[in-house]
Amino acid sequence: MRSSLARRAAVFGSTALLILGPLTAVAQAEPAASPGVSESGVSDQAAHLPIELVEALQRDLQLSPDQYLERSELGQKLAEFAEIARVQFPDAFAGAWIDPSGTPIVGLAGNGRDAARAAVAQAGFTTKDVERSQNQLEATRTALSDWIGTLPPEIGKLVRGVAVDITTNNVILRADDTAGNLIDLLPPVLREAARIVLGPALAPLQPVAQGPQSAYYAADSFLGGDPYAAVGGGIGLRCSLGFNATDSNGAPVNISAGHCDPNREAAGSGNASLAYSMVGDVSGPVIGTFEKTSLDGSDYSIIRPTRDAAQRFANNGVRVPGAAPLGITGTANPVVGAPVCKAGNTSGFNCGVVTATHQTVPVGQRVIADGFATNLCALQGDSGGTIVTGTLALGISSASNVGDFGMCQIADFVGSVTGDNAELFATPINTILRENPGLAIRTS
Repeated sequence: MRSSLARRAAVFGSTALLILGPLTAVAQAEPAASPGVSESGVSDQAAHLPIELVEALQRDLQLSPDQYLERSELGQKLAEFAEIARVQFPDAFAGAWIDPSGTPIVGLAGNGRDAARAAVAQAGFTTKDVERSQNQLEATRTALSDWIGTLPPEIGKLVRGVAVDITTNNVILRADDTAGNLIDLLPPVLREAARIVLGPALAPLQPVAQGPQSAYYAADSFLGGDPYAAVGGGIGLRCSLGFNATDSNGAPVNISAGHCDPNREAAGSGNASLAYSMVGDVSGPVIGTFEKTSLDGSDYSIIRPTRDAAQRFANNGVRVPGAAPLGITGTANPVVGAPVCKAGNTSGFNCGVVTATHQTVPVGQRVIADGFATNLCALQGDSGGTIVTGTLALGISSASNVGDFGMCQIADFVGSVTGDNAELFATPINTILRENPGLAIRTS
């Protein structure tokens, strides 16, 4: 028998699309100058946040610009502390996160808890006593993943990944909403530390028709969140540009999603997919080619601008299409509870929090490995767009469980009725940079 949670999750539908869409777009406007970070710090940055982002922060998180930037900065300080504590107190450290009130929490367990507690207090954070250390949770996750490998294929295919949930001090097994009472199959040794989360499946890529080309070229820059059309192998897909960057030679590139490339095997060759600008409802001239595409593991693509378009990518902006940009000042690592906002050409800015890190999520025939999850709404066409915390680049939008809803307001309403929130999975930008030595996010 299916559980009540499974029945609620089914309201979302049995599938969720990767967030691609038909070839449509919004006209672009001349971008505003991107402000730098002055000595006045957070308050100065807050004064320069785009109005569309400020509205999203108030609507989605009930945060002021100052609160958003302060909490984002706090998340990175917490991440730095966690890296040290994980090494110094391996038997006690049980993860670090920001709770809904904005309090930075460090979980502590077992041996060495007292010494670790003193270090946490000195750093200015709050401790929470829990049963299992992060090392113990990771061991449980490994055991659970091994157990999944022993399941019959008809059951194993319903599993959508395993993740550590540090806020509840257990391990989550994600499964399709048709999996029923999967918890009954768990070995007794794993039941205490694991819980099952049922929800809509993340479906394979769905291609859409390519729009006609136009001879018109919009005379403005290309920023993260702007629309583009990816065309290759006879398929056209609508996506959002990601972060502007430079390669090892200082030449401009754009980092978007790997699943946006419709002809991935040809990336970097003479037959590579082409990226087109968007003009009104149709694709415009070619603005770049897919130089590198990664799909299984890390989901990203590197788009090489054409010679004529190269200078249009020489900026550090992220925006709602046609609006003033947010200037990117650096990169960040995902921290559970930290505020995040995404920019996509379909749904614009949406804000939420990081809900999980180090996630492994099967999506169709591929796997997003070591990614992070958020409660952001993302729709078809938002794929490849930017996710930020504060003014820092955080990740690239990869897969959503509400991509086919058409409007975030509808997804939010359904979620309020069923209790099943929107989820957007992403590849961390720092992972992409590590995999591509010399690649750097533009900060000016």
